[in-house]
Amino acid sequence: MRSPGSSTRPGPLARTGPLAGAGPRHRRRPSRGLTALAVAVALAASLAGCGGDSDAATTAGGGAPDGTVVVGALSNGAATETPLKVPEVKSLRAQLPKEVAARGTLTIGVGALPAGAAPLSYVGGDQKTLTGAEPDLGRLVAAVLGLRPEVKNSTWENMFVGVDSGRTDVLFSNVTVTEERKRKYEFASYRQDNLAFETSRGSTWEFGGDYRRLAGRTVAVGAGTNQERILLEWKAKLAKEGKQLTVKHFQDYNATALALTSGRIDIYLGPNPAVAYHVAQTAKSPRPTRNAGTFSGAGTSLQGLIAATARKDSKLAKPVAGAINHLIQNGQYAKWLAAWHLSNEAVDRSRIDPPGLPLNNS
Repeated sequence: MRSPGSSTRPGPLARTGPLAGAGPRHRRRPSRGLTALAVAVALAASLAGCGGDSDAATTAGGGAPDGTVVVGALSNGAATETPLKVPEVKSLRAQLPKEVAARGTLTIGVGALPAGAAPLSYVGGDQKTLTGAEPDLGRLVAAVLGLRPEVKNSTWENMFVGVDSGRTDVLFSNVTVTEERKRKYEFASYRQDNLAFETSRGSTWEFGGDYRRLAGRTVAVGAGTNQERILLEWKAKLAKEGKQLTVKHFQDYNATALALTSGRIDIYLGPNPAVAYHVAQTAKSPRPTRNAGTFSGAGTSLQGLIAATARKDSKLAKPVAGAINHLIQNGQYAKWLAAWHLSNEAVDRSRIDPPGLPLNNS
């Protein structure tokens, strides 16, 4: 996956989620964190080619015959390895399209080439296995539906081509629901699409949902990203109120992290999963950081949602949403999120084709 930034490029291939793999609209630079992240990215890059699909026969924690799915396997420290018992639910399997049920497999698309992005999808500690929160959820859903998961890793663009051509059943790859995409795809939501404010652990600052609390602060943000657009809008509003907000840009996330821990900036605004990963990585370091609040990647008017994505009229959104809701009701969903430090992106239920980013913001 490429780094999350922001792009105004329209169309279903334009990524809009707040993380790498969410595509050009939220582009982040490849070097994003401490040593563990750099290692994970380097491992992914060494494995992956620059295009096409890669059949991930070695996907971490694949469903065992007894229904056990291991979440967070080979995560390189990004997650807590958690085995979950997930029996088949026959009433949900009965909702599957006949051809999928007969085949007995769920082909899951992930757009993690060439480099991947922890904690969502990347090459794990064995230097060959695709791991991450996104393929993990795909495998949990497959287990509920009584299907064998087959994960296909590709570039972001080819991931959509796979769904369009029928080679891939459903995407679990940080895809944000947009009204434009709903013209071509059907969705089953499973995570909030959030940005996060990262500060040093010793700071008492909290966002609290109010941009005015940024007055007098120095905030770093990725250039050309959706979060930069939002931050500059707040800066303009504060300027009209006679208040100052200083916005800084750095070459990469390593430089941003150093500026944060050294006190040269007060806050970093970035995709929530990336911030969650970095907070976990610094927890036992001399200069730990923390999450000081989140904000919808869709802005003030809508809570953005990340969703499983299938070809329109494939009849997959209903059973996939049902499987996600089963995982929510039985507690496995919360354990999946907790394992990857993403509990602050939980939804109370999976919704089929929920309101998405409007056409003028896609």
